[in-house]
Amino acid sequence: MIRPAVRAAALCLVGLFAAAALAAPAETTITEVAPDVFFRKAQTEPVFTGCNQGFVVFRDFVLVIDANFPGQAENVIASIRERTDKPIRYVFDTHYHGDHADGNMQYVKLGATVVAQERSQPLFETKGVDGFAGAQKSRAVEYGGLSYEVPSLWFSHKLVFDDGQQRVELLFLGHAHTAGDAVAWLPKHGILFTGDACVNGAFNYTGDSNTESWISVLGALEDMRVKTVCPGHGEMGGPEILANQKRWFLELRAGVRRAIGRGESLEQVKESLDVPFYREWTGQEAKSRTENIEHVFKELSAPGPARE
Repeated sequence: MIRPAVRAAALCLVGLFAAAALAAPAETTITEVAPDVFFRKAQTEPVFTGCNQGFVVFRDFVLVIDANFPGQAENVIASIRERTDKPIRYVFDTHYHGDHADGNMQYVKLGATVVAQERSQPLFETKGVDGFAGAQKSRAVEYGGLSYEVPSLWFSHKLVFDDGQQRVELLFLGHAHTAGDAVAWLPKHGILFTGDACVNGAFNYTGDSNTESWISVLGALEDMRVKTVCPGHGEMGGPEILANQKRWFLELRAGVRRAIGRGESLEQVKESLDVPFYREWTGQEAKSRTENIEHVFKELSAPGPARE
């Protein structure tokens, strides 16, 4: 049985991705960001094909960043095989959402180990399982006959892959997009794969988030010497992507807080909210991000001391 909350979250995600696709390129591209470090930007129109991904070729193996949907995982494996015959030994799921993790089985059957942050384990085993069951019905051609694969290697705050040639640090900095978000940091190159802790455009889903903590996580990422940001959705860029993502949550929270202070209801906030910066960044009106507004309104209306 699919829990109502999971079904609602899935519908919100579809809406967010459909809106963001209006401004996104209609193709999937693969860029070699540094020697043997690849960023795969996913197509989002006319069909949303999943998350952005990365893969890093070490001396003796390949590490994949985010598994994506099952069908896309097959495409990524084919792309890797065009570049190297080294075994795909590890897959890092930045979080449990289906567009980042439902393709795990495609790598496991090749002998890969799936890695994720330990706080995401209960999310994989509940919401992840339910979401996969729902996709088996709604996307039967792609999901039919497949079994859900939960990560088998969990880490707390840091897990390092280093063979002297490549170094990838998997880092957990706090509750952001989900309670178990983690990022992949390549300090030798200044490259950061963020998963959905940072996106570039109108792609944010906040249903599993803590936006106050998320802002702190983004601040910690800004403090790193990041040269290139490979976001979970949208185009690759520089550290300004982190700044834009952080600014959205700061201005969203400030706008909602002011409206609550004026005594506005949630429906009134949805009508009155105006964040010009968001329109400049994404091409979308802030008030169109109804799921984001609802989530922040609930956060800021909850009992307890107000913090910013």
